[in-house]
Amino acid sequence: MKNGIVRFAALYVFNVVVLLLIGIVFSRVSVGLHALWAAVILTLAALFVKPALRAAFARSAAKSAADRTRVGEKTVQYALVYVVELIIWVLTVWLSAVRASGFWAFALPPLILLIGWVIYDRIDDRLHAKASEVYDSVSARISRKPDAAASSPASDSPATAEARRELNDGLTAEQRRMLDELG
Repeated sequence: MKNGIVRFAALYVFNVVVLLLIGIVFSRVSVGLHALWAAVILTLAALFVKPALRAAFARSAAKSAADRTRVGEKTVQYALVYVVELIIWVLTVWLSAVRASGFWAFALPPLILLIGWVIYDRIDDRLHAKASEVYDSVSARISRKPDAAASSPASDSPATAEARRELNDGLTAEQRRMLDELG
């Protein structure tokens, strides 16, 4: 759950930036503050609609893959990626207040989206790798048992020593005694 929320939030922020960039680069596309809502639509489409469309188109294209040359197959794959991006762009424009007028306002922004998502994918992989590395190092430090001298100083009172034992195994003195009597 936490990973999904973090992924959504990161992609949302990135999509806001990409939409604002599209609004700046293309004079026939009006984004403005509507980028905030459009990024929600774009993020949901990227997380749910894009994989479904890509899988459907890939299955369809795979049926005739044997009839194409290597270059032809790559061309078809690139065309399918573009068509998926175009569908997502049209959905974003249709379901938000973003306005696009003219052929080029619909034909070129999917390329910017594609480039933006490639950059995001590169950044996302590095962030996940770094987060995994930090998590592993922290987990290793936590699971490492300190030596007895460091964990129980000589000046500990009996109550402190008992609290440390309870913290280590999660059992109170009474629960430990009852388990000892059982077995």
